[in-house]
Amino acid sequence: MWSRKLHASLCVLVLCSGMLAAGPAAAGLFDDEIARKQITEQQKRVDELRQQTDGLAGRLGKIEDAAKAQPVLALAAEIEKLREEMRSLRGQIEVLGNNIEGVSKRQRDMYVDLDQRLRRFEQPGAAIAPAAGAAAPPAAAGAEAPKTVVAVATGAVSVDENEAYERAQGQRRIGNYQGAITAFQGFVAKYPKSTLAPRAQYWIGDSYFNMRDFKNAITSQQKLVSAYPDSASVPDALLNMASSQLEAGDNAAARKTMDGLIARYPASDAAEKARRRVGNLR
Repeated sequence: MWSRKLHASLCVLVLCSGMLAAGPAAAGLFDDEIARKQITEQQKRVDELRQQTDGLAGRLGKIEDAAKAQPVLALAAEIEKLREEMRSLRGQIEVLGNNIEGVSKRQRDMYVDLDQRLRRFEQPGAAIAPAAGAAAPPAAAGAEAPKTVVAVATGAVSVDENEAYERAQGQRRIGNYQGAITAFQGFVAKYPKSTLAPRAQYWIGDSYFNMRDFKNAITSQQKLVSAYPDSASVPDALLNMASSQLEAGDNAAARKTMDGLIARYPASDAAEKARRRVGNLR
């Protein structure tokens, strides 16, 4: 707006200057020296106004550029900050991913080892007996001689049973827990008397636990304890049940389950883990 006003003033001054400089009639009104002096002053004023106009235009351009550039610069700085945070988060995610992968691998290896050891224990003819060459301690007077606890075998594992069990295990090992549940449930339904049936039932509950379906995990382990009360998998089933109860927020039920596990199977690995967990709950 100021630029338009200044240009209008300049036009008026130029017209005045032209009128002063035009024609003999105008020159006759003023002395030549005075007229030239006035024309020079007016021209000088015009030049000054033009300079002021140019200066204002330059300043206005700078202000407009600054007004336009400032939000862009601020936005660019914010974007760069966000990019830096994203790079940092990606690094943290990568580290956590590697840690999770390592933990998962160790967990799978642990489960495989545990399963192999329990399968050997549950095979026909397996027994818990004193070490070879070790003499049994003499019985005290009037006391009964200690009895050897022998695992009761219900029959040999057929090739079909073993293959069906391993297929189900394969699904669990790759993390397809729903597929593992379906396969193990099919195994138990088809081979309910198999020596592998208790362990298959355990993995059903464990797979539900890994899916964070704690209600079904508890129900599945309760079914194992009820259907196979003499199985070596019962302590692990009780511990898994207690873990599900803890995850579900029922600490009282978890404590009761672990206390029962410790009382019934004090020498088991599951009981040792239960003791540590009960201690942490206190």
